Amino acid sequence: MAVVHRTTMTPGKLELLASWLPAQPWYQDPGSGRAPQPDRAGGFRLDDPQGEVGIEFMAIRDDAGDRPVTYHVPLTYRGAPLDGAEHALIGTSEHGVLGRRWIYDGAHDPVLVERLYALVRGDAEPQAQRESNTPDPSVTGWYAGTGEPGPVTILGVSAGPETTDVLVQTPAGKQNLCVRRILRPAPAGEDTAEQPLGHVTAEWTLPDATSVRGPYAVVRA
Repeated sequence: MAVVHRTTMTPGKLELLASWLPAQPWYQDPGSGRAPQPDRAGGFRLDDPQGEVGIEFMAIRDDAGDRPVTYHVPLTYRGAPLDGAEHALIGTSEHGVLGRRWIYDGAHDPVLVERLYALVRGDAEPQAQRESNTPDPSVTGWYAGTGEPGPVTILGVSAGPETTDVLVQTPAGKQNLCVRRILRPAPAGEDTAEQPLGHVTAEWTLPDATSVRGPYAVVRA
């Protein structure tokens, strides 16, 4: 199960994200030359069955503008570069226990994508973001599709103004794993009304410390 080390990372995650966010197509520029001011707002982790890749889903609130925006940034942490993923590299950081880590936008990482799809199907157990060996039952997956569990292959990744769409090949056929980049609280039943094949919902906090929840990812045919 997920192990969270109580140690340092240099540079830190938020420092790396502050530099990386403005270059993303879904970043909402606060204007007036203001740089992002990212802060943690929630999230969760998943386990890599092979124990090689760290997997984290971060809710990052940017308070730089007049209206705070909460972004969803899935991250993977690797002990060596991921071949062919230079475009998805957020940066490298020195971990106090594990040494140098290569940190990637997880929407492009096949390990994270496979585990996220497994979570949608109910075949992976979400873990607390900041506690070791602690399941997080507040994170829920729902799936209405058919087909047996099996390998998931990334066929293509495209970024839009609010989502990153990952086209995957699954045992049930081609499906679109839509990673929500702008998090918004969703009324109960919103995603069902949109008739997705599945989704993952989780919580995050607003500037006033109110806890809300909504979809982090949606699966569509």
